[in-house]
Amino acid sequence: MAEIVVKPLGNDEFRVEVSEGRTRTGHRVTVRRDHALRYGGAAPPERLLEESFRFLLEREPKESILQVFEIDVIERYFPEYGTEIRQRLGA
Repeated sequence: MAEIVVKPLGNDEFRVEVSEGRTRTGHRVTVRRDHALRYGGAAPPERLLEESFRFLLEREPKESILQVFEIDVIERYFPEYGTEIRQRLGA
């Protein structure tokens, strides 16, 4: 199972590191306040990102995840993201 570490960078930006086996990828993700509320409800952005990366890893390898993106772009690639992430987070 992958280890996901989320670190706030400020200005709605976060560094997400995904480690699996002996390899690691790094991602810079923007979570604007309106997107945090839309997808995560009351969940902190770090929790939203952790669960969002679990969602992504169920569908693609970590190396296929964009290195820099805004959280709402996930829904463009995976239309079920919004509904599923809200269910996972109880939002």
